[in-house]
Amino acid sequence: MKNNKNVFVVKHGDDWATRTAGNQRVTKTFDTQKQAIDAGRQQAIKNQSELTIQNKHGQFREKNSYGNDPKNIQG
Repeated sequence: MKNNKNVFVVKHGDDWATRTAGNQRVTKTFDTQKQAIDAGRQQAIKNQSELTIQNKHGQFREKNSYGNDPKNIQG
């Protein structure tokens, strides 16, 4: 059975972190946003879910889907 939980890259104090939907705690912290994005992307691919990336001001700036998207939606 697949784990379809979405993954978020979020600012965590002075660091960056990945967090899985439904969890209050971060999964892992990183020194840079790029490291967190790379790890989050791998987790989203494994989960066949979405990766949502937060900017340094706390706003979500990007969303990528690695799951089973409907074919009639572009993007």
